[in-house]
Amino acid sequence: MPRPAVGGWRAIALCLPLLVAGCATHLSTTDAPAITQSGPGPDVDFRRLAPLTYTPPDWPQALEARVLLPDTPADALRPAALLVHGGGWQRRTPDDMEAIAERLASRGYVTINVAYRFAPEYRFPAQLDDLEQAMDWIHEQSEAWRIDTARIAGVGYSSGAHLVSLLALSGEQAGDQSRLAAVLAGGLPSDLMKFDDGRLVVEFIGGTRAEKPQAYRQASPINHVNADAPPHFLFHGRWDGLVPVDHATDFHAALEAQGITSELYLQHYRGHFTSFLLRDGAIEAGIAFLDRQLHDE
Repeated sequence: MPRPAVGGWRAIALCLPLLVAGCATHLSTTDAPAITQSGPGPDVDFRRLAPLTYTPPDWPQALEARVLLPDTPADALRPAALLVHGGGWQRRTPDDMEAIAERLASRGYVTINVAYRFAPEYRFPAQLDDLEQAMDWIHEQSEAWRIDTARIAGVGYSSGAHLVSLLALSGEQAGDQSRLAAVLAGGLPSDLMKFDDGRLVVEFIGGTRAEKPQAYRQASPINHVNADAPPHFLFHGRWDGLVPVDHATDFHAALEAQGITSELYLQHYRGHFTSFLLRDGAIEAGIAFLDRQLHDE
């Protein structure tokens, strides 16, 4: 394989900062993105609880949550964040969300980073049932952990983003305790009908689009967008080949059409995995968005 000429190496060197640092197009349905209107607040310390089982004894599988409690004034209720990892609905662990959980906790959020049941052994809506149970459990612990249950956000990436967004949009049917006040979602598969019957989606639903069209529509967050949807912050790689960027742009447009506050942070030079691994300012911008939506007046 021929080696690049000296000029070629120089061009590569000049491009590397762009590829490493990245840049983004940040769109908002309001006057300006939240991150441009307020700087980050002071960080606080937090403590880590031992992993806790959040499912009842008769649940099909025992599932654990990792909880971080921020060091905030003893008389103040705190916002909370339910974090859900990605992995195509069938792999990975809450380890993936730990750094984001720590950042949220340092900003004053009680964070609950959960495991959920995996496909293909457990198919949709088992994973959504798990998150509804997690929300019930958070409400049960809210007094001990000083959580303001009206200020619980959902945070996820990829299939985790899919699940928290679906939870947020179907919370009205599931009951008040499943209601999320805002969502921070990256790499969100918003419309499962757009996938060409790939293995992960087929195993998650339990059939192809032709075989189970109603389940695909029911499991697609975009089909549940209405005027009562909570605010969403979306970040997505423009080069995402696994979950193409139109999942984010179409979902953002659907929220905007319903008058729902939404921000879309499009990461240049990022695919599905690098969008998460090299998050740039996406998480800081997302936390600023959550701060604005969940601010305690």
